[in-house]
Amino acid sequence: MTMNRTKKITQKFMSKTRKANAKLSGRRKPAYIAKADRIPSEELTDKAIEDVNEALT
Repeated sequence: MTMNRTKKITQKFMSKTRKANAKLSGRRKPAYIAKADRIPSEELTDKAIEDVNEALT
């Protein structure tokens, strides 16, 4: 019976520490950018690339 009780206590403790560590660590994947927001940024990068190419020629 005591093994079961100690196992439950350690599981609760470990779950709390995992949650705390997850909050402290940085995000693993970048934030989602909506498609409507992505389109203008892609156009800006295309224009920037064209400007650089024109400057080089």
